[in-house]
Amino acid sequence: GAGATMGTVVNIQTGAKSALSGLTRAVILLIVILGAASLTQSIPMAVLAGIALKVGIDILDWSFLKRAHVVSAKGAMIMYGVMLLTVFVDLIVAVGVGVFIANILTIERLSDMQAQDVKAISDEDDAIVMSPEEKQLLAAGQGRVLLFYLSGPMIFGVAKAIAREESVAQNYDVLIFDLSDVPMLGVTASLAIENAIKDAVDKGRHVFIVGARGKIKQRLERFKILDLIPSHHLILQRKEALQQALTLITSPAYSGEMLDTNPSDAQKPIITTNSELI
Repeated sequence: GAGATMGTVVNIQTGAKSALSGLTRAVILLIVILGAASLTQSIPMAVLAGIALKVGIDILDWSFLKRAHVVSAKGAMIMYGVMLLTVFVDLIVAVGVGVFIANILTIERLSDMQAQDVKAISDEDDAIVMSPEEKQLLAAGQGRVLLFYLSGPMIFGVAKAIAREESVAQNYDVLIFDLSDVPMLGVTASLAIENAIKDAVDKGRHVFIVGARGKIKQRLERFKILDLIPSHHLILQRKEALQQALTLITSPAYSGEMLDTNPSDAQKPIITTNSELI
């Protein structure tokens, strides 16, 4: 691709409208190399250098160069870096380095944006859309129910946000992971969720997973994350999970304090007064 850039730009600037112009250029070069070299060998190098210089000047986007520093400082640095690598190293190397750095910066920006969609909530919060019933249930938990709400594609850059939010929230008895609005769950994000669940289970806390369907559920099963919680703690609706969490912490069989039991004890089901298995 990098080897055909100049020819493509020149074709477009001279009025080319289709890929046929690129094919025509390639055919002419092939003819010159294979059969017409004797006709072109007498052209002075100074003439060829002048043509190359004129083409190089014409393909520069001068209007963008004037405001590159205003549009984006990082973008301008990448562009000038690619220009220097083109001159002193090689065009293909320059394009490869430029694309690599641009991709890293784009991934970092997307990760920062996605990190904002990772929220740990223990009381009513307008940051996410909740029904009045869900808000009442969460408020009734009095901070002992932690709702971990995730939304959007969970790429690897979000793992740090998941770990950070989980480490900040300590005083809770029930952890609810809401994956209802997660269309894609990456490997690193899955491992971050696994670590958070293991940490909660090791401390004797109850864990629910909400809204895991399709590929999200398959990913959790493949990583054996669902094996860390009782099967009846995998729920489709957030309201039902909040109801069961509230029943857990208000049940006479529950002490209301951090459980000092091992993970297997923490996962034993409790029968409530209405005989509902939670």
